Amino acid sequence: MKKSLNEQFEIEDLRHISIFVGAYGSGKSEVSVNFARWLKSTGHETILCDLDTINPYYRSADARDAVEQLGIRLISPTYAGTNVDVPAVPGEIYSVIDNDQTYSVLDIGGEDMGARVVSSLRLRLAARLDEVRIYMVVNPYRPFTDTPDKICGLAGTLSEAAGMPISGLVHNANLLESSTADMLPKSYPIIRESADKLGLPIVFASALDHLVPDSWEAITPDGLPLLRLSRSIWYPDARK
Repeated sequence: MKKSLNEQFEIEDLRHISIFVGAYGSGKSEVSVNFARWLKSTGHETILCDLDTINPYYRSADARDAVEQLGIRLISPTYAGTNVDVPAVPGEIYSVIDNDQTYSVLDIGGEDMGARVVSSLRLRLAARLDEVRIYMVVNPYRPFTDTPDKICGLAGTLSEAAGMPISGLVHNANLLESSTADMLPKSYPIIRESADKLGLPIVFASALDHLVPDSWEAITPDGLPLLRLSRSIWYPDARK
């Protein structure tokens, strides 16, 4: 049977715990959801953890129905997405970190305030440090990450707040509904320079599936593994 495009997507350094951080508007929640979908499609038992205690909107918990239909367990704050939302990390996260039978995807809130959640889990994560990777999702079309200097500065801020080093960058160039396929190759030099300055790999790129040519398959023109995204998170009333 022919593999789907996302089943062809691979990353070299896959570990059991993948943590996604980034600036507001980086697209890390959509990347987190689709990364969890990819893990499940390749036969891994997968848990998606919404640990965004900062922003009550546009978070991975909004994709609950879509991911649970695929057999992905979703953990989120009890009141996620309601008008009584509270900034509390769900206690279930500790059992997730300790579980070496599943692959866990942690969607962390934006900026340094969100990354502090990782710091609060640092002692627990330290016991499985070899199985933890922290990926910084970068959208070079956002004002706070549109130059290598800004990206490097934010990487330092996020790493300090998390109390752990960034493992690699994710190139997620987009302008939501105004996105085009050529945004990835056009902005690649910015991401490449940033990664070189930080001494980090660019782990993969991501883009909405319907925007990129089938000829790219699961790799960008710049040679990056490509995670093709299916839009699953929307701002309130965005589809009306």
